[in-house]
Order: sequence, then structure tokens, then C-alpha cells
Amino acid sequence: MTTTISDISVKAINGQEKVLSDYAGNVLLIVNVASYCGYTPQYKGLEQLHQKYNQAGLKVLGFPCNDFGAQEPDSPEEIAKFCDRRYGVSFELFDKVHARGSQQHPLYTYLTRTGQPTGDVSWNFEKFLVNKKGEVVARFKSSVAPEAPELVEVIERELSK
Repeated sequence: MTTTISDISVKAINGQEKVLSDYAGNVLLIVNVASYCGYTPQYKGLEQLHQKYNQAGLKVLGFPCNDFGAQEPDSPEEIAKFCDRRYGVSFELFDKVHARGSQQHPLYTYLTRTGQPTGDVSWNFEKFLVNKKGEVVARFKSSVAPEAPELVEVIERELSK
């Protein structure tokens, strides 16, 4: 069982292995994303957050996920091209993960057990905010847009600490 988020390994969209300890000292916005979802236009807002707050220490991490309505069937290469071409995404994207179920990625096991409220991810574009210490400090449903005041407020608060 993973004890901290820093212990978790992930695979970048280009196949390169990464460890979340590489992001220590940053605020993380972790989002399960999909290319064919009604919430897909949120990529634009996520990119805006990245552009506005990256230098201040916010890292937006997108994890493609095909668990909900099979809305991310594409290969990592196709996902990367889609995100770049359609939304100009420059924040980090990762290989596809399972956010729920028997094959749930350890990252999502950690997030859903420690982020309040606990429980399964219910759809694409659910957002978890992790503070500089690696603690899940907020969780936002898919319907909360990246530019929503309640999300931006928590990001700014955590960045200022």
C-alpha cells in the first residue's frame, strides 16, 4: 500500500517512467481526462491554469482514462496529438490509467482514499488538488470548471503557503 503520493510511479504519455516525488514542493492539480467527453472543452481551462500558475509552482497533470463511457479509446500518441492540435495543451499528460475498478492505478487508489470526500471517481475530469507537502487538500467533481472561483481560490491559497 502506498503511504505517500511521492512513492507513486507513473508513465508519461511518451512512455517515460516518472515518480511523483519529482514534483515535491509543487501544488498538483491531477485530472482524469478524456477526448470524447462533454467535459473535454475543460482542456482549455486546464491549459489556462497551467499558463497562469506554472511559474508559481502549479503542475497540472492530465491522466487519460477510458473508464467512463469509453470516452478515451485512442492511443497515447493520438491523445497527445489531439490535445496539442485542439487545445494547445502544454501541461503534462500521462499514459492511460484506470481511475476505478479492479485495475485502478495506485495514484487513483491513493487519491480516492485520502481526498475528501473519499470514494470512487465518478466521471471524467474529476480534479484532485495536492499541496506542496503531497497531501490531497481538495477534490472537485467534473462539473467544476478549471476557472471556477472555488477551484482557483484553493489553488491560489496553496501556492501562497
